Amino acid sequence: MHRLTTSSVLAIALVAVSAVASAQPRPPASPPASWGPISINMEEVEYPHPVKFVNMQLFGQDVRMAYMDVAPTGAANGKVVVLLHGGSYYGWYWKSQIQALTAAGYRVVVEDRLGWGKSSKAILPYSISLHASNTASLLDHLGIQKAAIVGHSIGGQMATRFAFLYPDRTTHLVTVNSMGLTDNRAGRGYRPFDGKVDTQPDLQKAYEADVRTELARYVEWKPEYLDHLRLRHGVRLSAEWARLAYVRELGGNLRSMDSTVNDWPHIRTKTLVIGGTEDGPNFPEQARRAAQGIAGAELLLIPQAGHNPHEEKPEVVNAALIRFLAADGAPRPSQQNR
Repeated sequence: MHRLTTSSVLAIALVAVSAVASAQPRPPASPPASWGPISINMEEVEYPHPVKFVNMQLFGQDVRMAYMDVAPTGAANGKVVVLLHGGSYYGWYWKSQIQALTAAGYRVVVEDRLGWGKSSKAILPYSISLHASNTASLLDHLGIQKAAIVGHSIGGQMATRFAFLYPDRTTHLVTVNSMGLTDNRAGRGYRPFDGKVDTQPDLQKAYEADVRTELARYVEWKPEYLDHLRLRHGVRLSAEWARLAYVRELGGNLRSMDSTVNDWPHIRTKTLVIGGTEDGPNFPEQARRAAQGIAGAELLLIPQAGHNPHEEKPEVVNAALIRFLAADGAPRPSQQNR
């Protein structure tokens, strides 16, 4: 089977849109014709490190969750960092952080959340707590008792819930442009998932929506961000797109059913809240409120960065992670107990 690294995906994209288009500060207006289908489990896409799987049984189903377990390249310090990806992404986009953390002596575990990336696309009732418990099961599988938990976007909510549910297993909590920094459920009603999905989306309109989303997430567009657009378009061309669309709808209801805002007063883990300042006009204020809601939390706002500062400003995020994780992660009394 022909396999694509994320860098080779990008190379295909750049060839397809020509050198002129690749130099433009925007993605191409239409998906290049060479962007063929990609399987919903992304078998063709090689990650920056070997991918393994942990088998689990959930709701009577046999499922497997993909992960990378990367050993330190520098002098080992005996500490573990778990990286949790956002809702539109996959574990591979942490590649800069993996390199920096392993060089600093950390063992780094990166999961593809169940329903995403290379993990099973199971039909089951997804929840923030379920994903947190799956992370705990992965650590059990690897024989890891404690770890620092780092989550981006909706992964920040998973990381927060993990620290809430498993305080004795969490040495540090880091959220990077976390979603759900306000609880917006009140008065919005509830719409149960009715099982209807768009099995034949308008590919041009879907691509244009993806472009708008990605452009809004970065202050300055770079050609390497095409990787995300290439993968999203490719899976829509898959013969199994209908199943993935169904799973995404199941997972998309997470924020309408739950919030981690009420977890904050109970968290006693050493916490760092990171955010790019350009992630919407209200994000800095929301990030400050999150940091104030968790006892002793630190706040790092990164200028000229949007929703994905670990990609836009990796040197800043990497330095902050290494500094923060080096400090003692001993639990503190929660605000609830003060």
